[in-house]
Amino acid sequence: MKTIFLIRHAKSSWNNPGLRDFDRPLNKRGFRDAPFMAQFLSKQTPVPDKLVSSPAKRAFTTATYFAEALGLTSKDIHQETGIYEAYAQELLFIVQRLQPEWNTVCLFGHNPGFTNLANQFTDDFIPNIPTCGIAQISGSIQDWKDFQKGKVKLRNFYYPKQFQ
Repeated sequence: MKTIFLIRHAKSSWNNPGLRDFDRPLNKRGFRDAPFMAQFLSKQTPVPDKLVSSPAKRAFTTATYFAEALGLTSKDIHQETGIYEAYAQELLFIVQRLQPEWNTVCLFGHNPGFTNLANQFTDDFIPNIPTCGIAQISGSIQDWKDFQKGKVKLRNFYYPKQFQ
């Protein structure tokens, strides 16, 4: 069985308008929500086989909080440049190319791609995966190349405001 956790980066700061989008850090709420959601996920699932993150600062910082909560380090996070600004089909292609020995992966990235990808695997409509939201998608498949509609589905959807 293969499981992917699509984890949108925590809330980012817009305080420095001259900063490139890629370099935006987390804001106060992001620094609160990332460790909280990381601890939550660490109690829901065994340690994933791999953490894969967009290299954008806000996504990678979010991934480091999850790594810490899962007993890993930032060195355990694989940076995948293709996640940044990716559309749903590009993200699906990234998932379908994951290493076959990885059964559970946390993927850290951005909207609208993450919301659009999650909506491919549910009969319900998710209008938005909020910042630091987690969409768990899984199915009884043996190979990531089989990760497609009809073979996997959205199992759980969590976000910080559910717990406040």
